[in-house]
Amino acid sequence: MSEITTYFASTAKGMELILADELRALKADKVKDALGGVYFDGDMEMALRVCLWSRLANRVLMPLAKYGAQTPEQLYAGAMKIDWSQHFDVDKTFAIDASIRRSKINHSRYAEQVIKDAIVDQFKERIDQRPDVQRDQPDIRINAYIHNDKVTLSLDLSGDSLHRRCYRAESVEAPLKENLAAAILIRAGWPTIAAAGGALYDPMCGSGTLLTEAAMMAGDIAPGLLREYYGFLGWAQFSPPIWQRLRKEAEYRRDQGIDNIPPIMGSDISIKNAGIAKANIKAANLLWQVKAVSLPLSKVVPDEAWKPGLFIVNPPYGERLGDIKNLQPLYQEIGTILKARFNGWQASVFTGNTDLAFNVSLKSHKSYQLYNGAIACKVFNFSVEPERHFEGQQAGQQQVIGDNLKKSLLASQGDWSEGATMLANRLRKNIKKLKPWVKNNAVSCYRVYDADLPEYAIAIDLYQGEKTWLHVQEYEAPKSIDEKKSIQRLRDALAVLPEVFAIPQQQVSLKIRRRQKGSTQYEKQGTEGGFHQIKEGKAEFLVNFRDYLDTGLFLDHRPIRQSIYQQANGKQFLNLFAYTGTASVHAILGGATTSTTVDMSKTYLDWAQKNFELNEIKSDKHQLVRANCMEWLDTAISEQKKYELIFIDPPTFSNSKRMENVFDIQRDYIELIHKSAELLTKKGLIIFSTNFRKFKFDETQFPKLAVQDISKQTLPKDFERNPRIHYCWNISFNN
Repeated sequence: MSEITTYFASTAKGMELILADELRALKADKVKDALGGVYFDGDMEMALRVCLWSRLANRVLMPLAKYGAQTPEQLYAGAMKIDWSQHFDVDKTFAIDASIRRSKINHSRYAEQVIKDAIVDQFKERIDQRPDVQRDQPDIRINAYIHNDKVTLSLDLSGDSLHRRCYRAESVEAPLKENLAAAILIRAGWPTIAAAGGALYDPMCGSGTLLTEAAMMAGDIAPGLLREYYGFLGWAQFSPPIWQRLRKEAEYRRDQGIDNIPPIMGSDISIKNAGIAKANIKAANLLWQVKAVSLPLSKVVPDEAWKPGLFIVNPPYGERLGDIKNLQPLYQEIGTILKARFNGWQASVFTGNTDLAFNVSLKSHKSYQLYNGAIACKVFNFSVEPERHFEGQQAGQQQVIGDNLKKSLLASQGDWSEGATMLANRLRKNIKKLKPWVKNNAVSCYRVYDADLPEYAIAIDLYQGEKTWLHVQEYEAPKSIDEKKSIQRLRDALAVLPEVFAIPQQQVSLKIRRRQKGSTQYEKQGTEGGFHQIKEGKAEFLVNFRDYLDTGLFLDHRPIRQSIYQQANGKQFLNLFAYTGTASVHAILGGATTSTTVDMSKTYLDWAQKNFELNEIKSDKHQLVRANCMEWLDTAISEQKKYELIFIDPPTFSNSKRMENVFDIQRDYIELIHKSAELLTKKGLIIFSTNFRKFKFDETQFPKLAVQDISKQTLPKDFERNPRIHYCWNISFNN
């Protein structure tokens, strides 16, 4: 076919720009990146070429029709207008995948059923036969995207996600997706290094995904060459000669390029993992080009015959509680080995904890953000050269001022700067102002300072447990502010806090949002690490000041949790995007008969379990569920589950491993609330909250629901300076 069509290649967030570059290299026209993918123009041969050669795309979609649909009848009618016999025969199987955003039609499974009915009915009307539906590897897969009541029906040419290369004979726990591994390698500069003959070493190779993808890149091997299933193979307009020609071309390029693969080696301390890596490498037909062995990190040494190349590693980054502190020596060892044995090499570290990366003790010259499922990660690139070395901090989320600044911390009040004295006075004023409120409401954890003085752009939270802790968060200063002044103000703050609050400096933690370098390099703070027990009302919780992005307790939600406690008695409670389960604990202590606590993160569900145990919650009536909340809602609806009280506090953005589409709160809240309402009893209540400052709530999208904005009522006194810290609504059925 020579007809030019606009296609959409989907990918994970953070990979759109490099996918666009890849499509341009494949000679696609009118390439334009968008959220979650890239549009491009081309003929059918170009679309098939992308399916075969894209290392980064998930799917390639070819639009069949676009039309408006606010009702199921309109959705059905639009699907009926397509002549489906032009796309597949009645003896072929098919499947529908639907995703919906901001539309009156708000249930994806129902939309799939409506479109399926239209297709089946059309065949039955014409030939009195119907095609069968097959979810797994159907002959034809149809994608339905409904956004703002506009429908796009597309043929999914890929059929299955293109990251499935078909060389994964075995797998390890939490392996990298193949297209993510390819993105890491591209961001690490591997194509250029490989072209120059540089070697590659991965000392924590796991199942060998980075090794295999690196070899396929270096050997000019099409990533789709091993796949036998594609969505276009069952398409009536598919041209086998075009596909055969593309495959022969790819086979020729593989045969020519395989001898150009430079030395590629991986090792893993686990004998089992090394064996799995070998099996996968063998399945990719690369056993002669790529080596994987079992070896501890301490014994990793490059072969003297190798040309310096790329040392690449994806170390663990604290997916379980308490891991962060234990992982610091591992990252330090990586840095030590690099500086001692890989001088002259390039190095890349892919991690979901940017602070741990500082323990490598090399100055990164470039970093790129990518997403491993829902986890925001970075690729840190280093040149292993003596001038790039530094004595790195033992990173945690907080650091203390280095030895040259400790005098400031320990200085007497008489040595304080004028600014420090001003800050101390403001803190004392705030403490005095909050004291009656704290006493009358028995509040033990609260905000005592929130950038009250423009010069001191920090937030200070007080946590009272077996000891008193201060948790300091720096708001990154604008570029117009001299960094030395910003550092000096941090010195001031950390100097006055121990004296004003009468606590040792080890009980002051600091989280900073700027990367440290040169004279501003911080060392690890002497803060007491691990978990600390605090009390909120009748509940007790574990908080952590150093190992995670947040402490485990959102202080601004205190009134919401109190409200849940007061309303939960005798009710069935659902907590979506539950984080550490603090709202569930309050609901259970308030008398909830059953509870379901849903979150996608194993880390936070482990934390929630610890909070349950701390409050002696052991009944099987209170379930912790690890799941993607949007997908879990679909299952719960199909099972006709019902809840009388539902709390929803979603993230602003999330990219799940279990779905190709990203979650965006502004885009997806309508579908989220509609689905949640399907689980709500007639007299039930949804409490919906978000901390997205620019969030806009459109009540007209919920004609059957009563919506009440309670943002002001749920703003606690200690957050009055920050009225947009969260928004909150009560949602129920109209009487």
